[in-house]
Amino acid sequence: MLDHVMRRGQECGIENIVPTRGDARILPYPEGSFDAAYLTVVLGEIPDQEQALQELHRVLKPGGRLVVGKVFLDFHMIPFGTLRERAEVAGLSFKRWLGGPLGYFASFRA
Repeated sequence: MLDHVMRRGQECGIENIVPTRGDARILPYPEGSFDAAYLTVVLGEIPDQEQALQELHRVLKPGGRLVVGKVFLDFHMIPFGTLRERAEVAGLSFKRWLGGPLGYFASFRA
């Protein structure tokens, strides 16, 4: 996936991508490194989702945004209520939900 992202970035003329492989439960970045994080159909694949959400909160700047997208056909889909509860326990504040019967996007703030 990192190779794919780099190829697509180059095709689009984007040169400031730094591909990094890591564990979502122990992110290799200092506190407050990012303005935003975006996860689509990935959180359900992480064994310790609570820890991953805490790490995302840690690396987001104050007021930073986390957007999580899920689709109905994902075998590991997390129901919105469960996601919201886990995100709030991790210190993230719910801001917005967009979706329907086939999937959703949920936005949280650090």
